[in-house]
This record gives sequence, C-alpha cells and structure tokens, in this order.
Amino acid sequence: MSVFEELTRRGYIKQLTHEEEIRKALEEESVTFYIGFDPTADSLHVGHFIAMMFMAHMQRAGHKPIALVGGGTAMIGDPSGKTDMRSMLTREDIERNIVGIKKQMERFIDFSDDKARLLNNADWLMNLNYVDFLRDIGVHFSVNNMLRAESIKQRLEKGLSFLEFNYMLMQGYDFLYLNQNHGCTMQLGGDDQWSNMLAGIDLIRRKERKTAYAMTCTLLTNSQGQKMGKTVNGALWLDPEKTPVYDFYQYWRNVDDQDVVKCLKLLTFVDINEIERIESMEGQEINESKKLLAYEVTKLVHGEEEAAKARSAAEALFGGGTDLSNVPTVEIVKDDLEKPLLEILLAGGVFPSKSEGRRNMQQGGVSIDDVKITDIDHKLKEEDFTENYLLVKKGKKKIYRILITE
Repeated sequence: MSVFEELTRRGYIKQLTHEEEIRKALEEESVTFYIGFDPTADSLHVGHFIAMMFMAHMQRAGHKPIALVGGGTAMIGDPSGKTDMRSMLTREDIERNIVGIKKQMERFIDFSDDKARLLNNADWLMNLNYVDFLRDIGVHFSVNNMLRAESIKQRLEKGLSFLEFNYMLMQGYDFLYLNQNHGCTMQLGGDDQWSNMLAGIDLIRRKERKTAYAMTCTLLTNSQGQKMGKTVNGALWLDPEKTPVYDFYQYWRNVDDQDVVKCLKLLTFVDINEIERIESMEGQEINESKKLLAYEVTKLVHGEEEAAKARSAAEALFGGGTDLSNVPTVEIVKDDLEKPLLEILLAGGVFPSKSEGRRNMQQGGVSIDDVKITDIDHKLKEEDFTENYLLVKKGKKKIYRILITE
C-alpha cells in the first residue's frame, strides 16, 4: 500500500495541491518535504502530534523530512488561528525551546545518517536585509491576495499588526530557501497553514519556475468539532514535567467512544486494517480499544516502559489490579498530618493553584472512600491510612495515592 493511500485511509489529508502529481511522486520518488514548528514553548503539545505522525508515516515510506523550527518566524509570531498577537519571545527563550522540542521529535523521527534534518529558519531569516528582502521577495506578494487569506481575514476585525502581516512572506521565503538549498519540493502542515503554503508554492513558481506541492492534515478535533488535547490544567503536553505520564495515559483512556477510531488512525501505528475492524465494535469492545489507544499513544510519546507503568496503575485503580506502585503518588511524613489535606494536595501537584484546589474541594470534587471532603481545613488522621497509604479521588476519574514515608 502506498503512503498516499495509507494517509488517505487514516484520514490525514484535508487539502492538497496537484493530487495526481503528489500521488505519483510519493509512489515513485524519495520526496524531501518539510513541516514547520513554532518554538513558542519548551515542549510540544497534542496539537503538534498529528504533524509529527504525518512526518513519521512519510519517513517510513522512504521520504525525507525536514523538521523546521521557526527560530526566526517566532520573533514575529504566526497570526493563524489567534485572536490576539502572540507574546514576544527573546532569542534565549527560543533557543531553549528548540532544545526541548528536538528531544521530543527524536521519538518519532529518525535523524541519524541524514535520514531527516532539523533546521532553524533563524539561520537565514535573521541575516536578511529588509530593503533587499522587499525588492527580491515582497514584490511577488499581492496585498489583495493576502487580505483574502483566512489567517489574515479573521484578525482584521480585532486588529493585525504590520509585524504579523509579514509572517506570510517569511514562511513563503522559508519554502523557497529549502527548495533552493535542500531540494525540498513539498510542505506539510495543519490546515490553518493553507494560505501560507500556497504563498510559498507561488513564490517558488515565480522565482524558480518550478512546481512545488502542499498537503494539509486535519486538525485533531472530537466528534463535536472541538479541539482535543485541552484539560482542566491547560494543554496536554508531551513533556512529563508538564503533563504527568499517568494523566497523559488517562486522557486517551477516557476519550469519547465516538473518537476512539479517529484517534487510533491519526495518533498510532496500529495496522489500518485492524483499526477498520475496530470501527464495527461497540460496548465492552470499545472499552478495550480505548485501552489500546491509551497504551499506544503513551508508548510513542513516553516509551514502552512508562506506558506499561501507566497501564499498570490504571489497572490497579480501575481494573481490579493490586500493584499500586505506579499510581500517581504524593509522599508525606507523619508530621505532614498536621497540615490541611488541601495543602498536601497542592504540594503534590494535584492542583495547579490554591484557589482551584479550594474551589474543587468546596464543590465536592475531592473524596476519600467515596466520602466527599468539602472542608478546606480537613486534616488526615493516621487511622485513615490502610497500611501506609490512602487513596484520594479528584473528580470522577483521577486517583492519587498519599503515601506516608519514614
């Protein structure tokens, strides 16, 4: 099966240029392509996941990825999908973010022996002369066409700075530079980048008299059309320091029944024939598919060992297992029993802030042995503990072990 057919069956491809030419090139050649990542944080989140899987499927089929981090474009900020201007980052922030992002990419993409390249557009954008850039590149961009782009149109009502208006020119220039210097003929990315991709293709046609291609991938949304990957604590990060592995696993374990097959197709390497067989399942079989999804996604992002630990913890808490060693744990000493439970949970990272913890408790969101603890001054007693631990439930599906250590 060709990679084009695989991507199509899995539901990746949203829009594309030159369908027949792309299909033929992917079947007969080794295509160099790129996907851009904005280094606006030191970790990628679930919103980037599909893009990396898109890239990984292509690499497995013999095509060569360029992962382009926008060290230069991040100095300006992409207006796509944003209602307000992004906060300005320093060069030091951007460099630190790039280091964190590369580590995560290496779980998906093989960068050894030049099989893929990680490039930073700061290497060519930061040295441009503005007047030369306008004369060489800006002359090929129609302001009328730019104003018709969705990413620009959506921002005009609230206000779009001239700084951000330059973003399309710079991303178009990236594609041209990669085409000229690395033989890159195709850009992949999220569907919100369509206008910027077309700008790059048009620039290559005008400057190089060559044809370049683009494919966008569908955004990760649930059955109601809402973006997935949002939690009560914010984004679902790929960094375990930002989103603990167990919480990451449980997110996928608890997705809506209607979203399981879509997530298996887009976020795992489970054989597409097996996934299509799962589509006809219902009831308890769907529940087993959720376990498969949670394990496979966690394995990809955090490795097999961490995925197994998360699965073991979930089984111990919800499936009748007995090994609680991998359950999210808050360690305390006996003297900590003098502190309110809320303070112990805050110190253990159960709540991101005291105000949220207080509100959660007062609204009945914290319980021990199915008894809701609504008193924010409630203290634990030694007799509450089975052996040296007790289990505290946050909401319906999150359970923490409070463990007394010597």
